[in-house]
Amino acid sequence: MNYELLCNKVISIVKLTGNFIRKEAMQFDVQKIEYKGLNDMVSYVDKTAEQKLVQNLEKLMPEAGFITEEKTINRAGKTYTWIIDPLDGTTNFIHGIPTYGISVALYEDRLPVIGVVYELNRGEMFYSYKGGPALMNKKEIKVSNNPDLKSSLLATGFPYYQFDEQAKYLKLLAEMMQKSHGVRRIGAAAIDLVYTACGRFDAFFEYNLQQWDFAAGCFIVQQAGGEVYDFAGGNDYFEKREILATNGKLTTEMLEAIKKYF
Repeated sequence: MNYELLCNKVISIVKLTGNFIRKEAMQFDVQKIEYKGLNDMVSYVDKTAEQKLVQNLEKLMPEAGFITEEKTINRAGKTYTWIIDPLDGTTNFIHGIPTYGISVALYEDRLPVIGVVYELNRGEMFYSYKGGPALMNKKEIKVSNNPDLKSSLLATGFPYYQFDEQAKYLKLLAEMMQKSHGVRRIGAAAIDLVYTACGRFDAFFEYNLQQWDFAAGCFIVQQAGGEVYDFAGGNDYFEKREILATNGKLTTEMLEAIKKYF
């Protein structure tokens, strides 16, 4: 398979869907939101964007399965699976905060081969494919070279349900705040990850994520020379849904801190 060619086709599909989201952002009515669960919002924009992505990705690979946030399709694939978040940062979108995007990953035999994350407000397309570099708008990106926490800027996310882990998380957050240049919470894990991939952040950590939040972003971090682990320092982050993504130089320091609490 020509992964580069397929990735370019995915980028075109993501751009088209992004145009739809941008248009709707200009006239979005907050009264049209729905709730999937506690503090878990969705809108017609999420659902329609997902339908557009699925429809066009199906044309590329009719045999592929799908894992999608809004469950507009439920189909297992034998070899290939698309993992889609049609609007990562829905809460930001609903409140008019300009950080949100589209995340699309392709997995082959349970391993990532394509990752695309489109941050809509800055018009930045982050992507990579098996055997290729990590890029942003056609320019190669790399993780940062910062050697330690004291010189680093970190990113994280806050839980909006399952608060049983909150006390431990707040202790970890306090330690990270004291040891680094600061901790940012943008509100879109896919964006946090690609910002780590291009060196804006030096590391990202969050628990209780969903696969569509990180499938593309984690792959792009790795392709940019970074590392991705679960909170125990293993490679089971896909199933555990807890992510530590670093530039590779901060891994030991951050795992030592995380393991105190998780």
